[in-house]
Amino acid sequence: MSDLPRPTGPPSRRTLNGEVAALVQGPRLALASPRLLRAPRAPRGVDAPVVVDIPGWQAPELSGAPIRAFLKRLGYDARGWGFGVNRGDPQADADRLARKVAQWAEQHGPVHLVGWSLGGVIAREVARELPEAVAQVVTYGTPVVGGPSHTAVARYYGAEESQRVAELSERHDRANPLSVPVTAIFSRRDGIVSWQACLDHVTPGVEHVEVGSTHLGMGIDPDVWLTVADRLARATR
Repeated sequence: MSDLPRPTGPPSRRTLNGEVAALVQGPRLALASPRLLRAPRAPRGVDAPVVVDIPGWQAPELSGAPIRAFLKRLGYDARGWGFGVNRGDPQADADRLARKVAQWAEQHGPVHLVGWSLGGVIAREVARELPEAVAQVVTYGTPVVGGPSHTAVARYYGAEESQRVAELSERHDRANPLSVPVTAIFSRRDGIVSWQACLDHVTPGVEHVEVGSTHLGMGIDPDVWLTVADRLARATR
């Protein structure tokens, strides 16, 4: 995976301005209804697999309601993470979510984690800590490389803190790479996280899937939904 492109900084101003297109994602979702109706369903005759949806930075838990409703219609036990708004403390959030995931896995079997943006960072850390309790991780628009350095919010962290987080993240990944299946969804139209930063250079067997959504539109992007449904179906056959 050494040939994957590396990020060089936050998304361009032009790409960031393109995020206004998220306001018109609804019609695209409606037009994709025939494809969504053909999405693979959860296996019948067994307990519904648990899927946990984790919101992005400063996003409310409600932001994942549309994809959770879609997955519930497919027969999955799709749940929010249970902590409301993602306030931006991924290590603390990963620790407390890991405790929940351990309980759910004990009751229902390994849990599937789906994370949007910073939510994907949290999902990855939970899977790193509890690989036996996590069936797989699917991220979309998640800054896998560089922490906040290659995002539109880098200025809020400052150059020194961004660099510290980036170096810590890279050491962590290389010293203890994820051992569960990982799918990383990215978009070249992402105006919040540089698309190159969403590429996983370390996890063995990681699958990268490109979609055409803006970052803010990923939560209601039909291609994101169908990719998640496909990965869940693969893992639960």
